[in-house]
Amino acid sequence: MSIERVDTDKRMSQVVIHGDTIYLAGQVAGNDPGAPVAQQTREVLGHIQTLLEKAGSDKSKLLSATIYLPNISDFEAMNAVWDDWVTPGQAPARACVEARLAHPDLRVEISVVASR
Repeated sequence: MSIERVDTDKRMSQVVIHGDTIYLAGQVAGNDPGAPVAQQTREVLGHIQTLLEKAGSDKSKLLSATIYLPNISDFEAMNAVWDDWVTPGQAPARACVEARLAHPDLRVEISVVASR
């Protein structure tokens, strides 16, 4: 089975496709450092949607999601945006953990696995 990589640089690929399984790198917001978690979550989900489309998929085909929050008190605000975005009846398996992110202004990072 072949492996396809999308938006690859020396360090990583934004998307790796193996057969009909699509793996996305963790996505973070970058347009407005310091923005509230809800705004950053909307931006991150937009990145995810764009990358899934590049890979021939969409959010209705999510298999799993891992969400990282540097402050778990942002859980409800992030979930409000997530719940509006996820396709009804097609929610993926999901984990949400509190973790320090690569930059102190980042409020959320999300990584997903999807099918084609």
